[in-house]
Amino acid sequence: MDNAPSLDNTDNEVIAAVRCWVETFVIGMNLCPFAKRELVKDRIRFVATAAVTEAHLLQVLQAELELLNTDAAIETTLLIHPQVLQDFYTYNNFLNVADALLVSLELEGVYQIASFHPDYQFGGTEQDDVENYTNRAPYPVLHILRESSIEQVIASYPSVDDIPERNIALMNALGRKYLQTVFKACLNRSA
Repeated sequence: MDNAPSLDNTDNEVIAAVRCWVETFVIGMNLCPFAKRELVKDRIRFVATAAVTEAHLLQVLQAELELLNTDAAIETTLLIHPQVLQDFYTYNNFLNVADALLVSLELEGVYQIASFHPDYQFGGTEQDDVENYTNRAPYPVLHILRESSIEQVIASYPSVDDIPERNIALMNALGRKYLQTVFKACLNRSA
């Protein structure tokens, strides 16, 4: 997808890091067996926002939802926000605000927002638990997904419920040191 025409070098670097993460981590490790098709078809929109406040990020999120509503060529958007919600717990709380936006725009059930963050931590895990890497990204990301597409993929994919357990087993097999190396490589590639 074409990104905003006025991207500066910082935006390009942020997008390059997240795109590398999608290519080498999400697709390369097959964490999401549905992502490759959309990347190959160029139907993933990568957007870096300069938002520095939650209010501004919410405005950008609303604009992205409105764009998805009018442009069927975009399957999904990765809204990257490197300057706001750096703290994972603040980010995690913001997800409630993002879900409330879906409700207020009457888009609940049309879209859902998946969450990725450099310090992602599942409930009941320790910060250093390797399974957290299934939802870790180089920068905070709000991933906007079309519910209808999720339903189609789930209906056609065998054993979709096994994906999380398979991913956790893979993270454990690869180990923290290797996963950190992958992240650093994506950040370095963008520089």
